[in-house]
Amino acid sequence: MSDGSDERARDDDEWNYRARHETETQRLDRNWAALLQELRVVQTGVQLLTGFLLTLPFQQRFADLTDFEVGTYLVTVALSVLSTMLLVAPVGIHRALFRQHALPALVATAHKLTACGIATFGAALVGVVLLIFSFVVSPRVGLVAAAVAAAIFCGLSLLAAILRLRHRRNDPPPSAGD
Repeated sequence: MSDGSDERARDDDEWNYRARHETETQRLDRNWAALLQELRVVQTGVQLLTGFLLTLPFQQRFADLTDFEVGTYLVTVALSVLSTMLLVAPVGIHRALFRQHALPALVATAHKLTACGIATFGAALVGVVLLIFSFVVSPRVGLVAAAVAAAIFCGLSLLAAILRLRHRRNDPPPSAGD
């Protein structure tokens, strides 16, 4: 049973050829270049967050954390490290597939890893908000701040999903300027 993705891919290929006069290989090259640019932006943030989190246990006040805050810290570190791995993985996969003519597999896999990496990065950011507000103010304020951060992240993700669905339904015919 098909979910329609094959048909959408064919439509996308045809649109790109008509509108951009690009072959499938040119489209894959463009998609890979765009994905690399996105990874450069998000990798910096996740690597800084991970580095920051990994230094916290070596600070004097770390011993003042409650059991709840230590648990929050450990879950947040795990999410941040996982996010780092997911966002760096496309580079390793590129190395493994280099000169193997596997660009379709590379782009598709890197896209999925990046989406998962961004999701875990968002969860790690919520964890950092929870940890910091809990430690500086109170656990109750930490939970509220984390809920707000999670709502913002989910809201932005929902906005992206709505825009994607709206664009898919209202896809205008290709023009030479696209």
